[in-house]
Amino acid sequence: MAQPDEPPNRLARRKQKTRAALIRAAQFFIAEGKLNVPVLEITQAADVGMGSFYNHFTSKEELFEVALTEVLDLHGALLDELTKSSEDPAETFARSFRLTGRLFRHRPQESRVLLSSGLSLLSSDRGVAPRARRDIAAAVAAGRFQVDDLGVVMAVVGGALLGLGQLLRDEPDRDVAATADKVTEHVLKVLGMPSDEARRICRLPLPEIDSVGLPDSAA
Repeated sequence: MAQPDEPPNRLARRKQKTRAALIRAAQFFIAEGKLNVPVLEITQAADVGMGSFYNHFTSKEELFEVALTEVLDLHGALLDELTKSSEDPAETFARSFRLTGRLFRHRPQESRVLLSSGLSLLSSDRGVAPRARRDIAAAVAAGRFQVDDLGVVMAVVGGALLGLGQLLRDEPDRDVAATADKVTEHVLKVLGMPSDEARRICRLPLPEIDSVGLPDSAA
């Protein structure tokens, strides 16, 4: 408990540390698929008191929503940074898909949170979904993709991405780069891109994930 004479900035840091610990604990349970875990177990995992929980969140559901949103926002920021040099929307989409595939191995805890969110990931207004929707629409407008129903295409693309993540999780020895690029190539062809162009785009060099100076997720 804060002392009466504790400086405001120190108190704020302590509150921030407690909140971050709760979010990390929630992300761990989401990644493990333990969505019915009681609040007490969350606070124990975070090593904070039960009273501290309600200083930050009104319910477990609110905490889990914040925990997932943080992962989605971090993933989205990472994709923005890694694709900012691309001017062709088709190449931007392909780069995001290929990089997200690699991130399933590069950031395994964060990726398990995304996979555990399942179909809600596809309809979210944060993270990879809105960026994929934006890039596909721009590529259609530029004549790079042939799509007549964006909703159906998003369902197909999202299913392919979740399937890729699950495959890489189930087969840890599988070559992540080759597999991500192969799935991306198939997705590009579903979007109406000729096979030779899809193959070319999936062989373009990618930026180094480690070169991006973004903060780690609480996961």
